[in-house]
Amino acid sequence: METVKPVSERGQAIIELALTLPLLLMVVLGVFDFGLMFQRYEVVTNAAREGARLAILTGQFTTADAEARARQYLAAGGVSGTSRSGPCTSVGAAGSICVSVVINKGVAVTGTSVTVDEAVSTVEYDHQFAFVGPIMSLFGGSLATTPLRATSRMRVE
Repeated sequence: METVKPVSERGQAIIELALTLPLLLMVVLGVFDFGLMFQRYEVVTNAAREGARLAILTGQFTTADAEARARQYLAAGGVSGTSRSGPCTSVGAAGSICVSVVINKGVAVTGTSVTVDEAVSTVEYDHQFAFVGPIMSLFGGSLATTPLRATSRMRVE
């Protein structure tokens, strides 16, 4: 009668770790990147709101003052980058910021014959992923820049 020797399971744990650790790290880094992007989106939204708040105070502040206030809010929130001029409608380079404040006169209120003046503040930031983007580029993927855009409209009083 021949005895069968038990198969050694040495090294099994290290192989399982080698197979699962990259996936686990990718998920953890993805959660971190998404959290950072969401924080920056909140700062962009609040900066647009701050710009519109200043713009509705006619006679006290100009649209340039409102744009400067939105940029100050972005800097205080940790969102910095190169400024982009012109209308905030296109994606720029990673880390670019666009701030635009416009006063629209005589805007018709939907469903009524009333017209009002409104301030429209638009802030756009091109967010670059810190971890997931470079890792995806190693595999031929592309997740370099995501535009974060917020627009705030307020009635001029």
